[in-house]
Amino acid sequence: MISLTPESPEKSTNNSIIYNQWTQLILAMTGMIMIANLQYAWTLFVPELQKGFNASRAAVQLAFSLFIALESWGQPIAGFFIDRYSPRLLLTIASFMVGIGWTAMGLVKTLNGLYIAYSLAGIGAAFIYSGAVASGVRWFEPSRRGLASGLVSAAFGSGAALFIPFIASALKNQGYKMAFVSTGIFQSILIILAAQLMRVPPKKDSGTGKSAGTQQHHFTTVEMFKTLHFWLIYIMFLFIVTGGMVVTAQTKPFGQDAGIPSNIIVLAATINTIANGAGRIFWGIVSDKLGRYQTMFLAFTLNGLAMALVPYLGKNPFMFVFLFAMIMFTWGELYALFPAVNADIFGTKYAATNYGFMYSAKGVGGIIGSFVAALVAQLSGWSPVFFTGAVMSILAGCGALVLLRMPKPVPPDKKVNI
Repeated sequence: MISLTPESPEKSTNNSIIYNQWTQLILAMTGMIMIANLQYAWTLFVPELQKGFNASRAAVQLAFSLFIALESWGQPIAGFFIDRYSPRLLLTIASFMVGIGWTAMGLVKTLNGLYIAYSLAGIGAAFIYSGAVASGVRWFEPSRRGLASGLVSAAFGSGAALFIPFIASALKNQGYKMAFVSTGIFQSILIILAAQLMRVPPKKDSGTGKSAGTQQHHFTTVEMFKTLHFWLIYIMFLFIVTGGMVVTAQTKPFGQDAGIPSNIIVLAATINTIANGAGRIFWGIVSDKLGRYQTMFLAFTLNGLAMALVPYLGKNPFMFVFLFAMIMFTWGELYALFPAVNADIFGTKYAATNYGFMYSAKGVGGIIGSFVAALVAQLSGWSPVFFTGAVMSILAGCGALVLLRMPKPVPPDKKVNI
């Protein structure tokens, strides 16, 4: 009988290829690539689903809101299990949820069926995302943590670029049903294979590493909640994630409203995913050199400026592609920087659970960026949508400067009562 078993790092197998940190990084990236379509290829399906279900854009985008909510709000639960149990069985189950959910989206007959199928895929994606990110920060030392988390998150951010040309062709020639079914089955199989080889890092000998006096405290989730740092980081995450959710969900709808040719929209969607992934690697490396918070300020501010220009310049095909790519290039790094900041401040032992709660802000941002943005655009046009996103991004950048000047939180056992 299959049962969950507590994670038990091996001590004697650290010379094995499987227990190599780069092997584990590649496996984590594979899982991320295979769930990338769930978020970043969605925009291509929206007009086709509107026709197929004879539904409004807002009604179809509600499915995306539900996916983002469950994929993000499921992270704390996923993180709890990932922190405590072997990832293999958990990620295997999650891969079936992703495959069944995404495939079923091409088979359901009603909007409610679409909502349920996309939600199931979202829950599975939560476990895969949480396991992959935790692997990235656990297997690498702090000096390479930005690079590792950048590569893992880049796989999620740019993975859809491998599938978008195929999906666009399938949508044109075979319809959205075949596009969902074929990619759903393929993604599920590869995640299952990768999951069988994923491991937790071997335990280090007690005599190595930092001395006991300088060892980092690993904050539990309850301890983390009691710090001001967490709540500032959570607000920053919410503010910066919202703008990118607008681009992720609304690239094709905005492009159609702006009169952008369909081939340019597909090109933009492809470049968006590449820019998204490249930004995660680039800013992750920069953060290891420049500093996490300085990098956040620079990237988030540039993101806000690009968003503010969309209402003025976004109707030009070239500027449409350029500005949306710039938004994604300066947005995707949040998924590389926040996991690293989480591990830097709160430790790695409970990294999956703690980051899961930070990541839950994406659920709120997803609702604002998809469903709410579609309603606002329908009632008032696109300008309020992008201007609001610009202000939120710049405020997130300012929050990074505040975080830079705050001392690290004091562990409960080190606090002195006066």
